[in-house]
Amino acid sequence: MYQVLGIPFGFLLELIYKTIGMGSYAVSIILLTFITRILTVPSSIKQQKGMAKTQRIQSKIRKIQTKYAGDQRKIQEETTALYQREGYNPMGAGCTPMIFQFVILFGLIGAIYYPLTNFLHISKEEVAVMASALNIETKNIQAELLIMENIGKLRELFEMGKLEGVKAASLDAIGNVDFKIFGVSLGVKPTDDGVTKWVWLVPVLSFLSSILSSVYSMIKQKQQNPSAGSGPMMGCMMFGMPLLSLIFVINYPIGIGVYWIASSLFGFISTVIVGYFYSPKKTLAKLMIDETIERRSKEENQKLVSAKKDK
Repeated sequence: MYQVLGIPFGFLLELIYKTIGMGSYAVSIILLTFITRILTVPSSIKQQKGMAKTQRIQSKIRKIQTKYAGDQRKIQEETTALYQREGYNPMGAGCTPMIFQFVILFGLIGAIYYPLTNFLHISKEEVAVMASALNIETKNIQAELLIMENIGKLRELFEMGKLEGVKAASLDAIGNVDFKIFGVSLGVKPTDDGVTKWVWLVPVLSFLSSILSSVYSMIKQKQQNPSAGSGPMMGCMMFGMPLLSLIFVINYPIGIGVYWIASSLFGFISTVIVGYFYSPKKTLAKLMIDETIERRSKEENQKLVSAKKDK
């Protein structure tokens, strides 16, 4: 899947790299992450409004449960009717934000693992010739990354006439791209042999930034809905994604870690901002005002209809 998604993401990263990415692949990844987080803001606002509506609905459900206590069938019928009247879907939040995040994740994996074909748009035939000259198996998922790291040797082979079919422009493109962060290739994995020790900071920071975002979200959720669950399930939700990010970043190139850190931090900032401007209390108050206006409007319309009938 990441091979397919890597194609459009490669073009997108190329656009950012050449326009606002300051000629840095790492900066381009961070900017792409920022842009995608901006695109998810409307979804976050919708979720905040949905949470406010859920609070509003819960009070009405409690009245139904009290009124028809002991009659589970009647409670179910009245609750379903309430959902229909209110236009409320308890499953409305869905998994769209999570799916969107994983699409970006796998797209970036494809763009990072295959920078020659997806980002620099070098033909597969040229890549195969370069890989063969360096005794690299093209089936190796890190083949293109290894080619980039051996650009010096490839230039020597080219000057010796041992890279037939490879264009000088392709070698120049590889040599000119800044595919590093603090002097280390974005294609390096923390588990690689001889890796620089500071590279292990990437999975650590990825885990901590993800924990920050998860803990803050859980605290806000608990404040908004004190009756929300706790215990093992809450702990699983709080630490599940951070642990997943840790596993991903340890076993994948650090470019993925750069994305995950940026995504968690931008997500945290987005949650704080959206929570401030669309706090449940403000949203709930506005919702109640809107409901009151709508109810009075219906009452006025009914009075007008009744008045016309009387005439």
